[in-house]
Amino acid sequence: MSESLHQLKTRLARISRLRQAAALLGWDQQTYMPPGAAAARAEQSATLSQLIHEMFVGEETGRLLEKAVAETQGVDPDSDDARLLAVLRRDYDRATRLPTELVTEIARHTALAQEVWQRARANSDFAAFAPALEKMLNLIRQEAEYLGYEQHPYNALLEGYEPGARQAEVAAMFAEMKPHLVALTQAIAASKNPIDDRLLYGHFPIERQRELTLHVVQSLGYDLQRGRQDEAAHPFCSDFSRDDVRITTRFSPEYLAQALYASLHEAGHAMYEQGSPPEYEATPLAGAASLGVHESQSRLWENLVGRSRPFCAYLFPQLQQTFPDQFGKADVEAYYRAINKVEPSLIRVEADEVTYNLHILLRFELECDLLTGQLTVSDLPEAWNARMKAYLGVTPPDDAHGVLQDIHWAIGLVGYFPTYTIGNLLSAQLWHAARQALPDLDAQIARGEFAPLLGWLRQNVHRYGRKYLPGELAVKATGEPLTSRYYVDYLTAKFRDLYSL
Repeated sequence: MSESLHQLKTRLARISRLRQAAALLGWDQQTYMPPGAAAARAEQSATLSQLIHEMFVGEETGRLLEKAVAETQGVDPDSDDARLLAVLRRDYDRATRLPTELVTEIARHTALAQEVWQRARANSDFAAFAPALEKMLNLIRQEAEYLGYEQHPYNALLEGYEPGARQAEVAAMFAEMKPHLVALTQAIAASKNPIDDRLLYGHFPIERQRELTLHVVQSLGYDLQRGRQDEAAHPFCSDFSRDDVRITTRFSPEYLAQALYASLHEAGHAMYEQGSPPEYEATPLAGAASLGVHESQSRLWENLVGRSRPFCAYLFPQLQQTFPDQFGKADVEAYYRAINKVEPSLIRVEADEVTYNLHILLRFELECDLLTGQLTVSDLPEAWNARMKAYLGVTPPDDAHGVLQDIHWAIGLVGYFPTYTIGNLLSAQLWHAARQALPDLDAQIARGEFAPLLGWLRQNVHRYGRKYLPGELAVKATGEPLTSRYYVDYLTAKFRDLYSL
């Protein structure tokens, strides 16, 4: 290793540790921090963000980067060192376009706005959140202008979550999928074989749910020696190193599926982070190739595994033992059908697989209109409700079940939502490839043997960290570029069978 590269890695490790500390403050704010600490936490987060940004974009980082590139000329372009420098160049070029003052103010406002959002959501009061959202959007628009973009400001933001993706491509992705999703939804609505999901509603003591969800995610492969599960207003996963990856869920004493499948989802994220190679720790190669790849892991475990017949066969005896009053006299097929019921819903995180992407399309369109000024914040609830009615046939009864349901805009994640649908597509493509490599996969899952699947994901996705762009990683893992074909085929086959179409 060249001396400059060694010095660069040392500097980057210090920056990484500061980022991990900042992330830990964010986790604490959503889990255990007392509400009165919001203002102090905002200043703490702002100070750390300022230090991190100044160190990362400083002249010393640029100088070491240029020297390391010069000293590694001629190395294998696919080597870890070459790829590290390429990833760093991309991150550095992007970060140096942003003024420290803007980065600091976004961090400060993020800490304050999420507290405003939590209160507004609890009271179903969008007007109370609107000023904070307006300020956040103004900051995000400034960020897009500083970053620079072609054609649409959305491109500047999307690049930060899904490198290489473009707003027009995302719009085309939705346009290609929408007819299939609408046709399938309509066919299901007309089905003579409806699904009864009353089995999922009843009395489910939270302490028993907590024990069950912990047992299940640990069985999948989530290492509780390097992680934990807590509660939050909105389920999420945070990592502070590959050896400290935490998830949250939220419990309803009347509805089992909310916590159980949120835990499966977040465990998918967490196992990806725990699988990051130890040699990548505290370097630009650590973590996920993109948010879309990240979502492919969470959606794969939540849906393609968690809502499959084999997984239901594994899980159902545990449900009967934990909640005998609800499941003692039921059968596994009734549970499988209930957990896969298709019905347009108000809440995205509880949406079925068929209608889920319509929730994402709605948010994508609203974000684009908000960024360009075609939609004002004051008109957002009305626009939200109109699209919910048009796309899903339901109208939120209040803001808590509508425009206030997600935390993303409160914490500045504009441009993030399309990664959920990209993740859905990739999850089905990875699932197809894994089934080719593991012909006994269904039987393994039914027996509660998840190590073969997790091992395949470790080998084909996790071990690469950020070494490859998401498009490159899709080809390496599945042998072909990302396509919607496997996802549409998966949904069509599964739900035609379920609804006897």
